[in-house]
Amino acid sequence: MNNKLSITYLILMSAPLFFGCGPVKEENKNNASASSIALHVGNDKYRMIDTKESVLTWEGFMVYDFEEEHKGYVYLSKGELMIEKDQLVGGAVEIDMNTIEYGDKENKNTPIKHLKSPDYFDVEKFPFSTFSITKVEYAVRGNIKVTGNLTIKGVTNPVTFPAKIEVKDGIVRANGKLVIDRTKWGIRYRSGKFYDNLADQTVSDEIEIHMKIVAKK
Repeated sequence: MNNKLSITYLILMSAPLFFGCGPVKEENKNNASASSIALHVGNDKYRMIDTKESVLTWEGFMVYDFEEEHKGYVYLSKGELMIEKDQLVGGAVEIDMNTIEYGDKENKNTPIKHLKSPDYFDVEKFPFSTFSITKVEYAVRGNIKVTGNLTIKGVTNPVTFPAKIEVKDGIVRANGKLVIDRTKWGIRYRSGKFYDNLADQTVSDEIEIHMKIVAKK
């Protein structure tokens, strides 16, 4: 396998995905092998995530080769956003880590199997990642700062990231950008923080996640 492609670790993360970054301790580990999102179906305050229109796009790279970017996608399995007076006040999403895919679908040498292995997301043991909103701060023109708890591989960290949201005709559309340090979720494969003499095989610790979220009644 081309190790240069193995950086495509997400998200994913993804994702759980609506979202940031923060310190982690090993004792914060929780079993996330099963779905942990309970939806408030029928509650007018909640908008259900449209899993067909929502997607997380990830980007990764090698430390010494910034021009060689690698991109792909991961999809939400379910989720909801809590809306009060046309403002986002809460919610949670669940990411199906089995849906991780590589952006270049014609490339037959993608690292997807490696991403799903214990080196990265250990998808067989942890098929879902989740994100739960704890705080939303509003600025102007729909710009917000979202804070919440992101769980990947059973490790939970607080994260914060900027987003833009629009609530119109009962439909919520949100876009955000999150950058996480994968090592804080125990993903240390070829990280320069933990392994010496990797040289040009060093994988960046940062994963950039772009979110497109659509939720409806």
